[in-house]
Amino acid sequence: MILLIKYTLLYAVVLMLVALGGMFSERSGVINIALEGIMTIGGLAGVFVLSLFGGTVSGPVLVAFAVLASVASGMVYSLLLAFSAITLKADQTIGGTALNMLATAIAIVAVKAFNNSSASGNGAASAKLTYDNGPFIYSVGPITINIFLILGVILLVCSSVFLFKTKWGLRLRACGEHPQAADSVGINVYHWRYAGVVISGALGGLGGLAYIVPSVSTWNFEVGVAGAGFLALAVMIFGQWKPYRIAGAAVFFAVFKSLSNIADSTVLASFGLSKNIYSMMPFIASMIILAFTSKNSRAPKAEGIPYDKGAR
Repeated sequence: MILLIKYTLLYAVVLMLVALGGMFSERSGVINIALEGIMTIGGLAGVFVLSLFGGTVSGPVLVAFAVLASVASGMVYSLLLAFSAITLKADQTIGGTALNMLATAIAIVAVKAFNNSSASGNGAASAKLTYDNGPFIYSVGPITINIFLILGVILLVCSSVFLFKTKWGLRLRACGEHPQAADSVGINVYHWRYAGVVISGALGGLGGLAYIVPSVSTWNFEVGVAGAGFLALAVMIFGQWKPYRIAGAAVFFAVFKSLSNIADSTVLASFGLSKNIYSMMPFIASMIILAFTSKNSRAPKAEGIPYDKGAR
């Protein structure tokens, strides 16, 4: 049970952070299919910082640098989606899919080049990076606390307050519901949609680091983030684009996600099922749940529709 709670919280924070990122983007009117790629790029940047500076700076400073690198890289990478979807008015689904594929390729090339230079060109370079994840984990008695859990709670509250209690959140939501009406009262729809996508990139990049770092000390970037970005999209939809509902949905899906981690050490082993079956469960659950609930979902009315200032 303790292991189940541990892994559930671990995955719930990741899914919540990335789903909150998708929420900001879609609330502004831009569908962000590129969350998978943004997570990969954010995780890559953070892990590079850990590999390069681990052991040379103090733990808190290392954590801060890694988090800032992940957030910044996610924001920069999300600008590619924003430029194609908002400025060029390209198909948002195709653009996001392309960025997902590009991110994994960038990660593999960057890591192999880094490993090759570190090994002075001896042997075939791998796409794995080793790092110290100790500074991200704190023990309070028998309880182990992941630093991302604290960040996740803070960002969850901040997201809800920003979206529903501030004028900036109202402007962002207006651009995703009725951009023409927002424009008519002086709101710059293009700017707010860029802001929504960039916030999405920041949270997605942080979610990528939270997915890769806490549980292992070596990561193979050939697998990217193994579909976590797409699962976060399901969490966002199931959570109805609302922060606290997204948090609840993240915990629900995280329970299924954690089963593969405890399958060999709990009563689940007595069922004799392959670990791969447990790994599939969160995706199967998302398909079943969305099939029954998506018809009642209320997505932002203007999401996925490029805004044309001249069209009224």
